[in-house]
Amino acid sequence: MKLEQIYTGCIAHAAYYLESNGEAAIFDPLREVQPYIDRANKDNAKIKYVFETHFHADFVSGHLDLAKKTGAEIVYGPTAKPVFDAVVAADYQIFKVGGYQVKVLHTPGHTMESTCYLIIDETGKEHGLISGDTLFIGDVGRPDLAQHVIAELTSEKLAAHLYDSLRNKIMPLADDIIIYPNHGAGSACGKNMSKETTDTLGHQKQVNYALRADMGKEEFMTELLDGLTTPPAYFPKNVLMNIRGYDSFDDIMERGMQALNPDSFEAVANETEALILDTREANDFAKGFIPNSINIGIDGNFAPWVGALLPDIKQEILIVADKDREKEVITRLARVGYDHPIAYLDGGFEAWKKEGKEIDTVNRIAADAFEIKLLENPIVIDLRNTNEFNADHVKDAINIPLEYINEHLAEFPKEKPFVMHCAGGYRSMVAASILKSRGWNNFVDVESGFSGISKTSVPVISNACQKSKS
Repeated sequence: MKLEQIYTGCIAHAAYYLESNGEAAIFDPLREVQPYIDRANKDNAKIKYVFETHFHADFVSGHLDLAKKTGAEIVYGPTAKPVFDAVVAADYQIFKVGGYQVKVLHTPGHTMESTCYLIIDETGKEHGLISGDTLFIGDVGRPDLAQHVIAELTSEKLAAHLYDSLRNKIMPLADDIIIYPNHGAGSACGKNMSKETTDTLGHQKQVNYALRADMGKEEFMTELLDGLTTPPAYFPKNVLMNIRGYDSFDDIMERGMQALNPDSFEAVANETEALILDTREANDFAKGFIPNSINIGIDGNFAPWVGALLPDIKQEILIVADKDREKEVITRLARVGYDHPIAYLDGGFEAWKKEGKEIDTVNRIAADAFEIKLLENPIVIDLRNTNEFNADHVKDAINIPLEYINEHLAEFPKEKPFVMHCAGGYRSMVAASILKSRGWNNFVDVESGFSGISKTSVPVISNACQKSKS
């Protein structure tokens, strides 16, 4: 069977390509659709269907562009109400892709329209289940996202639906069926996903907490809802884009790929309310950057951090990037609905510096220098998430997770010196750039974060016990 997983690690996303006898289908495509078209062309196949498992929250799907460019039909499961033309399938409806069958299994719970697609080969054997966000490897989809779009839904109602969907639609399937989920570890659509991206249903029944045979509905709901963190703010906005439609990716790319020399870039920055987004590596940014620019490095979890920290999805953006990575930046912004890059700095930051224009810096120190800095008794702010902080942290440190920095700016002192760190230096530089842009200057950042600090003799609290390394 020709069923391929196309995995994009930076947003922990899996799309799928199915092909048989010159017909193809794409499941849950990303915003940039040309790679799917190229894959079908390689097989001399025509893309017949674009199957969507649900209205995605963590990315903007490429369903509309892909349908427009290929003539494919967009397919959703029962109860979906897209604004654009699409097939809203009936439960158990079968679609033909060459010699294969794609069977619709309506599985409400993650969202009410959530649907899995059972893939059946030429012999009639049930091969695999494209499970969307209903069933992950090691987890199931969180049931609290749709309530941010549809007010009458609650996490409890959705969790109850998910329990029934798993027990009535998925668990009765054969144990040798392969599970093909929409996400892997690192996605905010679940809380305990495995690094593995496929598995058999039989093995998941053994190891996935949500599929325990003896688990009642109330127990399932309690375990599922326990420990859920606040979803990123951009999730509801992406859902609405996936329901209502959006600008063509080609138009976004054409608009954003406007190269400006330093003078023109500076003029646009001064004349508009565009945000300057610097996507270079944290250490490079610390040594010099355009004043008031925000650093979110392209080589980290770029798109999710953009979505978490830039509240206005329609914000105009000016890009500073390493040479030849401007297109990548625009692509990854568009994946999460940030469709308004308006230009990039031609020649990058080096061109800005060469022109002798104003620059700013961040004071960054190594972990051993932090050890000495502690003798001055500064305030220490740990930007890691709560679970990381609770596991191990510097004695007397204050925890302000980066994702909540915009709501907790008042907790960063302006008059007293402080030291910031995260796990490895990526998140703390994001925070440093945000603070710098809003007038904070009396701080230093630890370059290697807690991973470096933990190798020194700095007193660390672990599991509520103090330990001093020497």
